[in-house]
Amino acid sequence: MGRRRVSPREAKRMMQRMGLSMNTILDVEQVIIKTSSKEITIEEPEVAIMEVQGQKIFQVAGGKIIEKAVQHRLRIPEEDVRLVADQTGRSLEEARNALEECEGDLAKAILLLQS
Repeated sequence: MGRRRVSPREAKRMMQRMGLSMNTILDVEQVIIKTSSKEITIEEPEVAIMEVQGQKIFQVAGGKIIEKAVQHRLRIPEEDVRLVADQTGRSLEEARNALEECEGDLAKAILLLQS
């Protein structure tokens, strides 16, 4: 018994009945995926979006893949910078630099600027 082929139009109707839709995004230049330790860039990929019951699924295919490690840049809260500047009488920029050098440790940054 042979299987009947499903035409693209029939397939689209079946997908719609199941609450599924699929579209292609044209002219995609790049897709960037960032993790805590690396950044993956995919140049000129083909991207399709499938929507299933309100949830979007992105399919990325092809393209040139570039992977690079990323360094964590320490985020220093503004109130920490002001506290160190107030305690040492130094500028906000000097306080920020000291905090970055001391990896955010307030006490070490204050001691560094006082010495």
